[in-house]
Amino acid sequence: MLVVSGAIVMVVMVVLAAVLEQRAPDQAATSVATTSTTQSPVAAMLPPISRDLKEGVDGEDVRMLQSRLAELKFAPGPIDGVFGRSTVQAVWAFEKLVLKTPRAKATGVVTPAMWDLMRDEVRILPRRQADTARHAEIYLPEQVIVTFLGGTPTLVSHMSSGDAKPWCEEVTIDVGEEGNDSPEQIALGEPLKIGICGESVTPPGIFTFYKRSSGTRETKLGTLYNPVYFNEGIAVHGAILVPLEPASHGCVRIPMSVAQVFPALVQFRDRVYVFDGIKEPEDYGSPLPSADKPDPAYTTVPTTVPETTVPETTVPETTVPTTLPTTVAPSTTIKPATTVLTTVPTTVPTTVAPTTTAP
Repeated sequence: MLVVSGAIVMVVMVVLAAVLEQRAPDQAATSVATTSTTQSPVAAMLPPISRDLKEGVDGEDVRMLQSRLAELKFAPGPIDGVFGRSTVQAVWAFEKLVLKTPRAKATGVVTPAMWDLMRDEVRILPRRQADTARHAEIYLPEQVIVTFLGGTPTLVSHMSSGDAKPWCEEVTIDVGEEGNDSPEQIALGEPLKIGICGESVTPPGIFTFYKRSSGTRETKLGTLYNPVYFNEGIAVHGAILVPLEPASHGCVRIPMSVAQVFPALVQFRDRVYVFDGIKEPEDYGSPLPSADKPDPAYTTVPTTVPETTVPETTVPETTVPTTLPTTVAPSTTIKPATTVLTTVPTTVPTTVAPTTTAP
């Protein structure tokens, strides 16, 4: 009996180990990114590099890096062997998301040691199993956005969100955009230029993509390229300036090259999770962004325009020279003096005639 009991115990332990082994992927799925500790078949195909790869360098090793980043969905831009800005931003995203490098310390430089990690098996896992086939996850602390299809990443990109600062600016709003979308404004068909004050916050929470525009659009939050909206006027959009630090008015800026493909990777009603690193998105619900308000100082701006016309009103003051001809007018009174001269000779002959009759 003791032997049988020992055998049963052994069987139970083997089964328990198998169950724990099957649970490992689920536990790993709670993390955002993992790297394997053993060399993957991918690494066997990719040779090591012998120099640091950074912005401005070129060569086959750069092309190899770009190909690997693209394979991992990090969007390095054209695979041309030139380490340009798009490749820098893709490396930033890898550093921040996979290597857990603090945002401010990302370098955009790929060292031989970092390349060895890239050659290993890298898995980007979602933090949420969404109720839509596609979904996006926005990580504010890391400043990274990831789109998923069935739990597999389709795009990983560096981004820049709201900088949490108040702002007041003159903005131009295209027809159809929020703030210039009433029936009367649409019928008028003119861009609207107004002064607005707001707060540059990207609210955490759960949202859905609900609207998009193609090309460059002028909105209350600035100039947006291929925007896809998920929270009122807040959108994921392309921008020329996408720095390491948060810098937007609340939108999620992504590189222009990434914005060219992003709209095709998401659809209407796809879920969007915005993580702030403090609480879970579900704890926030779906908060609206802070409301903007008219800039009280903006009313003084148009008044400076008429001031440019003030010199035109002073131009008539040049009528002072016109008084000079009025002083010339008395010179016309000299003409009577010429008539006096003509009368004087006529009187002289009349006085001479009596002197002839005296003799």
